[in-house]
This record gives sequence, C-alpha cells and structure tokens, in this order.
Amino acid sequence: MSRKAVSGVLYHLTAVLLSAVTLLPFFWMLSTSLKDYGAIMALPIQWIPKNPTFHNFTDLFQKEGMTVSMLNSLVVSISSVTVTIISSAMAAFAFAKLEFKGKEVIFLVYLATMMIPSQVLFIPLYLLMGELKLVDSLGALVLPSVFKVFAVFMLRQRMMTIPNVYLEAPAIDGAGVFTVFLRIICPMCKSSLATLAVICFMDSWNDYLLPLVMLTTKTKFTLPIILSSLNGQYKSEYNLLMAGALVSMLPILLIYALAQKYFAAGLQVGGVKG
Repeated sequence: MSRKAVSGVLYHLTAVLLSAVTLLPFFWMLSTSLKDYGAIMALPIQWIPKNPTFHNFTDLFQKEGMTVSMLNSLVVSISSVTVTIISSAMAAFAFAKLEFKGKEVIFLVYLATMMIPSQVLFIPLYLLMGELKLVDSLGALVLPSVFKVFAVFMLRQRMMTIPNVYLEAPAIDGAGVFTVFLRIICPMCKSSLATLAVICFMDSWNDYLLPLVMLTTKTKFTLPIILSSLNGQYKSEYNLLMAGALVSMLPILLIYALAQKYFAAGLQVGGVKG
C-alpha cells in the first residue's frame, strides 16, 4: 500500500473515531430517553434499551409548566433573533460603509467589550431592567439582544467585501442610504444573515443564566429553567431530563436543516476581509 493510501486510511479512520466520540453523548441521551428509571440505574449499563418506552415523553409534557415554557422559549428566541438581525445589520452597515469621525476607534472599543464575561454584566443589566420595569418579563430576555458584538463583527466583515460601486451607482440615481441598505446590502448578505439567525436562535433557545436571573414567575420560565427543575435534591429524573433534552434539540435541528445551505457559506464569507 502506498504512503498516500496509508495517510488517506489514517485520515478517514481518525475522522470516524472523532465522529463517534462526538455522537456518543447524543446516543446516550437518546438511549436514556427510551428507558424507565430502573433501567437507567441498572448495572451493567444498557447502551441499547431492552424494553424501550415512549412514556417518558408523555410524562414530560404532563409536568407543570412544560408546554408553557416551550412557548416562552419560542417567543423569546424568535424575538431575539429579529431584534439582533435588525440592530446588528444596521450597525454593521454603518461601520463597514459609512464614513464618520472616530469610526475605527469606536469599532475597536466595541470589539473590546467581547472580552468582558457576560456574567459580569448580569447585575447592572438586572438594575437596568428594574428601571425599565421589565424584570420578570420576557422583554428582559429580548432587549439585551440589541447589543450583540459578534453579530455586528460578522456582518461587518461580510459587508466590507461588497464593492462600493454597488452603493455609488444607486446613490447617483437618487437612492437614499436606507434604500441602499435595505434593497442592495441586505439581499447580498442573506447567507450571513441566515447563519447569524441560526446562531442567535440556538444561543437564545439554550440560554439558562439570563432567564434564571431575570424571571421569578413559573409561568414565564423558559425551557432550560423547567428542565433544570427535574434535577431534584434527592432524586434526579434522568429519563425525563434526557427526553426533555431531546425535545429541546428538535427546533434547532429543524432550523439548521432549513438554513444548512447558507450556514457554511455565511461563516466562510464572514471572515474574508478585515
């Protein structure tokens, strides 16, 4: 066997092993969601359920607040994505194509805020939401989406790859800045916008800490908060917890499947030019 063939076999073998390691937690989650509590605790470990059951999923939705929490998460995630896309696209356009004094300095300061851990901002954010009378409301989870540094950076990088001639020609014909942004720039950035929408939806859907800080009423809890309540002080319902984790993955998988053709292209083109 030639050296090239051996390296090819090793490459594919490594890829298969890494894929197996990556998929192992997902397989365990799926397996656990189809077992009863006794089978989960049984030794030796049963990787494949002997008596698979779907009762965990029916029991899950009978838990108080489960359905409402899924609706809350859906509302918050869709609203956050909408707010992030609108605010970040406009800010990115300003940093990429408009000229104003101190633009580069402002952008560097803006980027520097990425180094601040989000947890550090929870207390001032809570105080701000208190002043706005938004504590214990879903609005407290949506409003922070206005400020997404990564989103602005990603869209700015994409917009900087667009030649200025696409802006100058419409301007000569009398088109305003907002018209150029809405009808020319945004359609040319649709792959990056779709990618950003998937990332932001996933981030908001899985967010645990911010809802934990902002919300106190059970009817307003999001899905991660309700799922965490299945971890009791003396007993954790792992079968329901894994069933809930599997259910919580479905919207993300669906959105990724719909936007898959834009996802790789959006990430690639977002880092082309600095």
